[in-house]
Amino acid sequence: MRRVVSLILLDWPITCLKRTQVARSCPSCAPDETPLALTLAGPRGLRLYACNPAAKAAGLHNGMAFADARAMVPMLVTQPADLKGDAAALSHLTRWCGRWSPWVRMDGEDGIWIDASGCAHLFGGEVAMLKDIQTRLRAMGIKARLAMADTPGAAWAAARYGQARIILSGEARRALASFPVAALRIKEEAAASLRRLGLKRIGDLYDLPRAMLAQRFGPGGAKAVAAVLHRLDQALGQVFEPIDPVMPVPLWRVRLPLVEPLMDINALMGLVAPLLEDLAARLMAEEKGVRRLSLTAFRCDGSSERLIVGTYAPSRDPAHMARLFQEKVGSIDPGFGIDCLVVAAEVVAPLDAAQTDFDGQAAGVLALSELIDRLALRLGKGHVGHARPFESHIPERAEQRVTGYGETTWTNAMHPSGVPPAPTRPLRLLPRPEPVEVVAEVPEGPPLVFRWRRVQCRVARSQGPERVAPEWWRVAGEEARIRDYYRVEDDAGRRYWLFRAGLYEETTDEGPCRWFLHGLFA
Repeated sequence: MRRVVSLILLDWPITCLKRTQVARSCPSCAPDETPLALTLAGPRGLRLYACNPAAKAAGLHNGMAFADARAMVPMLVTQPADLKGDAAALSHLTRWCGRWSPWVRMDGEDGIWIDASGCAHLFGGEVAMLKDIQTRLRAMGIKARLAMADTPGAAWAAARYGQARIILSGEARRALASFPVAALRIKEEAAASLRRLGLKRIGDLYDLPRAMLAQRFGPGGAKAVAAVLHRLDQALGQVFEPIDPVMPVPLWRVRLPLVEPLMDINALMGLVAPLLEDLAARLMAEEKGVRRLSLTAFRCDGSSERLIVGTYAPSRDPAHMARLFQEKVGSIDPGFGIDCLVVAAEVVAPLDAAQTDFDGQAAGVLALSELIDRLALRLGKGHVGHARPFESHIPERAEQRVTGYGETTWTNAMHPSGVPPAPTRPLRLLPRPEPVEVVAEVPEGPPLVFRWRRVQCRVARSQGPERVAPEWWRVAGEEARIRDYYRVEDDAGRRYWLFRAGLYEETTDEGPCRWFLHGLFA
């Protein structure tokens, strides 16, 4: 059953101005009894954008010309409107409303949607949830009206035009019947046209044939009628109206409301640890592991702070997740106090049960991924990466370095005897193949002696050749020559990877075949 909360912020621009002045300890703050208005420049000069209650009591209203307002109230205090600042403050408040539901979104310039489906029972029911929202907003000096209904349209209408804050499930049609047609979120021109036709209440539209309504609007009114009927169907739940959240909705989410605001950041991890254990238990039941994890701290002043950590491989070890947060939790500013914590698994992946050591510690690939996570936190994701295979038979192009957290596929191929097979190619190549001088028994044979970096090495044993053909679609040149690779070992036990560029009888613009050292075996 869907339940939506519509939250309307009254005099939001004035509230933002007062909160900003208090935060900056502005000495020129106008008292509440002083008429105050925010002005906005338009094509016809300055007009009032927002008025405080004292200005409204003096007869001023939004949209009024500034000259007329000054003539009516000579002592009017004015300031320019800050549209960007108001929008940013509304965005912060919307994120803060994520304490009640992850499905929140801004509604115009002074409203917020909260999809509370399946969330009200966490706060003691719908009445208790609305009371909690109202109480917390009032404590921050924010005046608001709010209502809950089955649809966003019904909740919006009840918040602005209704007396009851809750429209029971299935009662939207009856409750909206007495509301004015403007409660359908339609343009003022369309509402005025409906009133001229005698359709003043939403209930007047219920039994009216829709084709007749289009005829009453006259020519050119089909589009306006379609918009009105669409809003009516949305409010009654006959057409679904989605609410796109301002942030991605996490798949798993656990929260901890605090009885007293938390001021000591050193005690934060002691509260986060039980949340991580609860989250890990739920992930284990679903055979999932987390790839990206977030910790959101909601403050008493309506702000919030969010930490995000990632894992190199799926994990559901609460101790490991706690270590990741431990590296960053010191950066959280408690402000006036943290009163709610939310831990969410934003990205998950399948994770089967993994074998650990006898002491319960992570083993093998799991231990390696945890080490990479800690290094990435300290050094930055861009400084820790891994090599990913790439479809190319040219050795220097057969892999790519990937930084950050990407999809990982770990392999631990072992011989049936339990001994890992010897590598046929070195794990690391030289940045560039380096030329060497080679002496071979026959021109097309393996090297017997080679000189590299002025050091002469005598070959004790060799294996090859492994012929690598060039990629014909690439440019011609040294890269376009055939390579014959040899794995060689000198009399001191050192192993090298050499190749001959070009056939032994081949001569090109670059000269005859040449030898290069491409890598060393560990």
